[in-house]
Amino acid sequence: MSRIGQKPVQLPEKVKVAISGDQVNVEGPKGKLAWSLPKTVAARVEGSQVILTRQGETRAVRALHGLSRALINNMVKGVTEGFKKELDIQGVGFKAAVQGKNLNLSLGYSHPVFKVIPEHVKVVVTDNTQVSIEGPDKQVVGQFAAEIRSVYPPEPYKGKGVRYKGEQVRRKAGKTVQ
Repeated sequence: MSRIGQKPVQLPEKVKVAISGDQVNVEGPKGKLAWSLPKTVAARVEGSQVILTRQGETRAVRALHGLSRALINNMVKGVTEGFKKELDIQGVGFKAAVQGKNLNLSLGYSHPVFKVIPEHVKVVVTDNTQVSIEGPDKQVVGQFAAEIRSVYPPEPYKGKGVRYKGEQVRRKAGKTVQ
């Protein structure tokens, strides 16, 4: 039995959920999100709750039941509070800047790296080295943060690179002279 899938999703006052067939639409103060339910999972709105039921007891169906509940819960949380990822850029001369719909990264390469900011995502750069990514869709925010980090991941010798805020980078000792 999926313990996550059995829990109902609580809906705040400002959130509207519409379920038509396998399509789930969630609308709130931060935006709108849509997602298609798997065929083996059904959802219904009862009062201020979304209740999910499954149509089988196989391992895959139970897994999709919990996954569907978690994704709908993330959609509700996204349209009310939103999701946020913060990145730190460390290194001499390393910096970032928002230019229209692009994020300009100067990370020690011979050329600047441009990343197109996805729709409904807000990127704020402070002190040229602090990048804050906010949006209603958890997957889009996390994926964009991972793409920025992958341009220059933190290296273990000097610690230069792009890292998540609070991420610990294990440092290695350099070569020693004998």
